[in-house]
Amino acid sequence: MGKLFSKQTKRKILLYLLPPLAYGMIRLLYATCEKRFSLPSSKVNVPCLVAFWHGEILMNPFLHQKFFKDAKMSVMISEHFDGELIAKIAKYFGFSSIRGSSSRGAIKALKMSLRLIDSGGGIAITPDGPRGPFHSVADGIVTLAQKKDIPIVVYRYKASSFWQLKSWDKFIVPKPFSTLEFYASEPFYVTGLSKEESKQMIKEKLNYV
Repeated sequence: MGKLFSKQTKRKILLYLLPPLAYGMIRLLYATCEKRFSLPSSKVNVPCLVAFWHGEILMNPFLHQKFFKDAKMSVMISEHFDGELIAKIAKYFGFSSIRGSSSRGAIKALKMSLRLIDSGGGIAITPDGPRGPFHSVADGIVTLAQKKDIPIVVYRYKASSFWQLKSWDKFIVPKPFSTLEFYASEPFYVTGLSKEESKQMIKEKLNYV
């Protein structure tokens, strides 16, 4: 019986049951809400990078579907267990995943990202993930943007009524029947800037709304 309820077994059960359930609940929650979108005036092509805060992951797939539609996009997700859950949920929304982060698997994730960009794909990144600090910008997004000289677009969303978890990322869960306001920025480049200047620009763009 001990093996049946081991940590590994419990994780396997969660990975099997939770992603489809979470996907259905997220879609149902979104359906109850009123939506407003503020998008760039012109179409943004891939390859590009998309940045959004870790605490705003929940509803951003819908902004992406509205904004990019059929564009080939992968999400950079940590190799931790919670990252595995997010990767499986993201797959239901049509996203592939690149596993790795600044704290674990960084070199592997960088190599995969560069290959994906070369093939014409885009990458979505939470620059403060997977462990924070809250609303910080790690080096990864700057490295990719500068190495490949590609633009960055930032996503934000706000809910008129929401629950906020007591987690490091202050994760937002909109309440049913609230109003969701989505924002996608005009594309911008950090080519030629120093690392710190680039990170500051990305942070300012993300906090603009």
